[in-house]
Amino acid sequence: MRSLLLASALVSVGLTSTALAHFRLNEPASSGVQDATLGDPQKTAPCGGGAATNAVTNYMPGQMITITVDETVNHPGHYRVALAQDEASLPAPPPVTAGATACGSAPIAATPTMPLLADGLFVNLTQADPAASVQVQLPAGMTCENCVLQVLEFMSDHAAPCFYYHCARVNISANAVDGSPPATGDDAGTTGPGNNPTTSGGCSTGGGAGLLVGFALLGLVIKRRRRA
Repeated sequence: MRSLLLASALVSVGLTSTALAHFRLNEPASSGVQDATLGDPQKTAPCGGGAATNAVTNYMPGQMITITVDETVNHPGHYRVALAQDEASLPAPPPVTAGATACGSAPIAATPTMPLLADGLFVNLTQADPAASVQVQLPAGMTCENCVLQVLEFMSDHAAPCFYYHCARVNISANAVDGSPPATGDDAGTTGPGNNPTTSGGCSTGGGAGLLVGFALLGLVIKRRRRA
């Protein structure tokens, strides 16, 4: 009886450990509220579920962006990054081939193409490792507002489902600079050959004011000479 109880306890522990793969999305800012310890919720496709943070990160087309994740529970596998206009346009998870567990293996795209930005990242990242970062390049000609960047974790020794998810909301605009909101309206300014990106494209009173002051001073000088 004791042997049976011990065996049952070991099986229970084993099932629990394979069901607890978790990660946190540190960068860019997550679009969903993440638990401070494990990063939950993250089981519901395509973005994990949970309350919205309303966080939006701004990038420029073709920019190299940083993806940073923190594995909060040890689990073998890898990560994938995708980008789409909305959640419905995100790619489906890759097909899974069962092995010793239901989640034995999943293919990795050797040359990712949109909507995939990168695949096979952070292989076998563990809880003992520091937060892991990678540079991923955005498409050079893509602009969008409130797009969805998805970070998917595949777990190879997991019971189904085999994937966890987090997402970030992003704007991609030629007017966005280093995470700053894109400029909008008449005073957005212009960039390009012969243009100063720091100069407003709207109305400016600086030059006109200088000319008015100059004319006023010239008038005073002329009056003084006439009186003399």
